[in-house]
Amino acid sequence: MSLLNVYTLLLLISHVGLSYEYFITVDAHAEECFFDKVESGTKMGLMFEIAEGGFLDIDVKIVGPDGKVIYQGERETSGKYTFAAHMAGVYTYCFSNQMSTMTPKVVMFNMDIGESPKDQPGESSQGHDDHNKLQDMIKELSTTLTGVKHEQDYMQVRDRIHRSINESTNSRVVLWSFFEALVLVAMTMGQVYYLKRFFEVRRVV
Repeated sequence: MSLLNVYTLLLLISHVGLSYEYFITVDAHAEECFFDKVESGTKMGLMFEIAEGGFLDIDVKIVGPDGKVIYQGERETSGKYTFAAHMAGVYTYCFSNQMSTMTPKVVMFNMDIGESPKDQPGESSQGHDDHNKLQDMIKELSTTLTGVKHEQDYMQVRDRIHRSINESTNSRVVLWSFFEALVLVAMTMGQVYYLKRFFEVRRVV
């Protein structure tokens, strides 16, 4: 592997932000919260999808270190939200299933943490335009790769949901068909018995 390829690979790894992906179960009347400590100006992105449970909806809230609500949504099935940290500190994002009476919800989500501004190299450390262009291309490539990974995860969850719906629908169709067959057999036997009794010759002794 050439020196340029090694350098490009190291830059690509260094520019890929943190990305956490989880599957969690939020019980009825419960709320699950997660925390990330970042510097001011750091780009953050939340993507979530409800995989199982009830009507596939949940309440979502993102709160800043100062208690300010950055984003809040009710009964959402999926979503993507990107923002920049307005101040340094701990950011909280919560999934609430308190509106559900008995059904737990399975949530797939990931939180992307980008580079903090102080970690980004300044103009003085970049010697040449070619070097700047290479870094820009690597940043764009890392962002694209992260986006592709998230889309693949999203499509896997959607496929899982649709498969579950199809299997449930198929089971209901089979049960209904079996019930209709039983009713048809019962009606047929009843009609045969009735006709037999109707045409029966009664002898008077």
